[in-house]
Amino acid sequence: MADISETEKVQLHAPALEELRGVLQAGLETNFAEVQVSVLECPDLTKEPFLFPVKGLCGNPRITDVGGVPYLIPLPQKHKEYNMNIISKELELPGAFILGAAATPSRIIGMNAELMPLVLTEAEGRPAVNGSYFSSINPADGQCLQEKYSDKFSDCNFGLLGNLYACEGKPGKVIEVRAKKRTGSNSLVTALRKALEAQYPDKSLALGGTFVIQKGKAKIHIMPREFSACPLNTNDDVNNWLKHFEVSAPLICQSVLVSRDPGLDLRVEHTHGFSHHGEGGHYYIDTTPDIVEYLGYFLPADFVYRIDRPKDTHAVGRD
Repeated sequence: MADISETEKVQLHAPALEELRGVLQAGLETNFAEVQVSVLECPDLTKEPFLFPVKGLCGNPRITDVGGVPYLIPLPQKHKEYNMNIISKELELPGAFILGAAATPSRIIGMNAELMPLVLTEAEGRPAVNGSYFSSINPADGQCLQEKYSDKFSDCNFGLLGNLYACEGKPGKVIEVRAKKRTGSNSLVTALRKALEAQYPDKSLALGGTFVIQKGKAKIHIMPREFSACPLNTNDDVNNWLKHFEVSAPLICQSVLVSRDPGLDLRVEHTHGFSHHGEGGHYYIDTTPDIVEYLGYFLPADFVYRIDRPKDTHAVGRD
């Protein structure tokens, strides 16, 4: 297990939802032909297509950046392993619901893979509920193999890095984002982040949540099962090592984004997605801008927690 004794905590700027609604509406209109941003009650996320272990995204929202890409590249530091139940306590929210983007614990599953965390962490008198998925390269055909984590493993661990949104999993008001027909070059996540960055240039804001690509296709990557034996020193090295795929809607994505790094060496956006048709991984952008349709639910985080920050850092491999 990694040492998580040096957690750093920073308060984020969290405007009223109605204020954010206007900012995101205006920002997304520069990247999509049709945009509707609303403030409304979070839909029941235990229902399709989400099937999360909690009903909502509300209750003391916060984000965390755990470990980081420097623990994966240039060479993996496989001892960097974390437990969601311990992370929830480190976030001062024991029993939290946690979603986001992470890597699998290679010690436990015996390989490297993409993790789509969906974990209701343990609380007094209640065991954890792990609804996570993971995607690896199928050795039989080189294609994407997505599996439900709890079908094979009983832990709530992850490895190397994680960008996570945590809350109490309660119903409540959220920001709904509907966007169709991408006209700009940015992904939905990047467009959201840049809208916040433009409106609040001297403040740090973060959003976490989930969105569905309802129509179209998307570009994803999946890390190979074997870690690279050769050091991955450049973005080209990393991209040549990763396996890229085009996957079909509906894709249910979990995302964490930060408008401005408050000096914690954060990954400013990271999104993983799963599906109910066996495809999932690290989301980049849709590949069908003319027909794409997004539906998302987000909340601003009150705090960011930087856990086990790498002392030797770099900017490679953060796309």
